Amino acid sequence: MSDHFDLIIIGCGGVGSAAAYYAAARGLRVLALERFEPVHARGSSHGETRVIRQAYFEHPDYVPLLKRAYDLWHQFEGQVARKLFYRTGLLEVGPESGVLIQGVRQSAAQHQLSLDEIPRVEFTDRFPGFVLPEDSVAVHESNAGFLLVEECIRHYISEARRLGGDLRFNQQVRGWSVQDEEVCVRTDNEKFRAPRLVITAGAWANELLADLGLPLRVLRKHLHWYPVKTSDAYHLDTNSPTFFYETSAGYYYGFPVRDARGLKVAQHSGGDTVRDPLNVDRSVDVAERQQVDRFLRLHLPTVAIPATDHAVCMYTMSPDEHFIIDRHPRHPQIAIAAGLSGHGFKFASVLGESLAQLAIDGEAKLPMKFLSLQRFVHCFHPPLATGQS
Repeated sequence: MSDHFDLIIIGCGGVGSAAAYYAAARGLRVLALERFEPVHARGSSHGETRVIRQAYFEHPDYVPLLKRAYDLWHQFEGQVARKLFYRTGLLEVGPESGVLIQGVRQSAAQHQLSLDEIPRVEFTDRFPGFVLPEDSVAVHESNAGFLLVEECIRHYISEARRLGGDLRFNQQVRGWSVQDEEVCVRTDNEKFRAPRLVITAGAWANELLADLGLPLRVLRKHLHWYPVKTSDAYHLDTNSPTFFYETSAGYYYGFPVRDARGLKVAQHSGGDTVRDPLNVDRSVDVAERQQVDRFLRLHLPTVAIPATDHAVCMYTMSPDEHFIIDRHPRHPQIAIAAGLSGHGFKFASVLGESLAQLAIDGEAKLPMKFLSLQRFVHCFHPPLATGQS
C-alpha cells in the first residue's frame, strides 16, 4: 500500500474523527493515526455524554460556530440514521452578576437566541428536584441538551472509512517533519507523506507541537454517577433537563438519567495538573467527590449518595481557556486544534469541517480569528506570525 496521502490527521478522538470524515467527504485520500484503540477512554472524549448549547457564556464569538455545529450534527444524524443529539433543554443557575448568567444573557441578546427567564415562583413546578438558591436566578435554553460522545466518534470513524478514509489505531506517532513543502509523519515502523497535516492530539498536543512550546496544561477531571429513584424527576423520560450551576464552590453540570448508572454529575472548575497524560491517576479523588456530594445535597437534594460509578477524563487548558485553532506559523500546510479547555466536544462537527478547510483551502469559512495563535505571541521566542485566516 502506498505511504502517500492527500491529508494526514494525528489524533482520532472527537475532533480528529470529524476532520477525517469531512476531509474524506471532499474526496481526499485521508490517513488518520490514533495511538489508542477506537473510541477509547484515555483522553477527553468519553464518559457517555457532553453538553451542547448555543447561548455561550464563555464568549459570544463562539455562537456562529455553534449554529453551524448544530446544522452539521443534524445532517450527520440523518446520514447515520442514529439519534446523537438529545434536546433536553439546559437549566442554568447562578448569581445574577456571576459569569454564567451574565455571559449567557449577553450571547443570547447579541445573537437573537431564545432564552427563557424562569420566575422564582415557577421554578419548583417547572424543575422538580432542583433547588434555586436565594442568591441565584435561573434561565432555560430549550434548544440545548447533550450529545452521545462515544456514539458520535464511532459513527465519524465508520463514515470516514465508508468514504475511503484510512483510519489506523494503536499507532503511536513519533514525530513529523516538513521536507520540500511535504509533511512526513513517523510511527514506530512506518513513514507517511502528504502535502497537508492536521494535528488534533488532545492532551498530547504539547508533545507533538513541541516546536511551538504551546502554553498548555493538562488537568485531571472526574465524572460521577449517582443512584436515583424511579419516582424521582431526574430521568430523561420525564423531560428532566441537562443542568449547569455556578456556585460559590465552583461550576457543576449534569445530565438526566439514561440508564442504570444513574445521574451523571461533574465539577467543571478545579482539577489537578497531569504531568504525564499516559499515566493518569484514575482513582477517585475523595475530597473532590465530597465537593460533588455537597453540591447535590444543596441543589439536587433527592439524589441518593454515595455514587455508583466514576471515570476520569482530561481537560487540555489554554491560558485564557479558549481554543487554539490555527495553521502552524512556520508550516502553513499544517492545521492544529489544541487547548479545547474542557468545552470543546460540542464543536467537534464544525471544528472537523473547519480544520479540513484550513488544511486544504488555507482558510476556514467561519470567523475564527479570536481562536488563533496570535493572542499568545508573547509566549514565543522569537515572536511568531500566525497564518490564521
